[in-house]
Amino acid sequence: MTVRILARVCAAVSVAAAAFVVPTAVADAAPCSDVDVSFARGTGEFPGLGITGRPFVDSLVTKLGGRSVGTYAVNYAADVIQASAGPGSRDLVAHLTSVAAACPSTQFVIGGYSQGATVVSNAVGLRTPSSVGGAVIPAEVADRVKAVVVFGNPLGLFGRTIESASPTYGPRARSFCNVGDPVCQIGGFNTVAHLT
Repeated sequence: MTVRILARVCAAVSVAAAAFVVPTAVADAAPCSDVDVSFARGTGEFPGLGITGRPFVDSLVTKLGGRSVGTYAVNYAADVIQASAGPGSRDLVAHLTSVAAACPSTQFVIGGYSQGATVVSNAVGLRTPSSVGGAVIPAEVADRVKAVVVFGNPLGLFGRTIESASPTYGPRARSFCNVGDPVCQIGGFNTVAHLT
């Protein structure tokens, strides 16, 4: 008798759990946005869009008027030794590829700050010392990337920018490097410039 009651309780709990799981999965399915903005935060920042990404996205949303905007914070370690930029580019490329397949009309804006800018550089096909294990945006998605914006990009220490080094993305790219920023300017000396 006790075994039958226990079996019925287990069955009831299983049915109840299933009832909660299915609606939650359906409710989480977001509609496709007109524009998807992906941003990779800088070294040591907490997961999310970061100190540069959040204001960048907020500014972009106001400029896009009534268009719907989805955001994606690149999921990577942003570790101090800079080794996570390659895996970060893999995550960014996986996100773009997934959204592109599910949402054929969505256009993309990608950006990054500091090591996050290296993530973006790797994703657009520019090799850096931290490209190991990285990925490049596939050609079939490239035309849908309408803008590439980076802040404090370490690529500058090699005398390069995305604008000058990428024939595909250069015309759609914009790099910002504060005067004296030692992370993106050869001979830079002002760490505060990198943090503002």
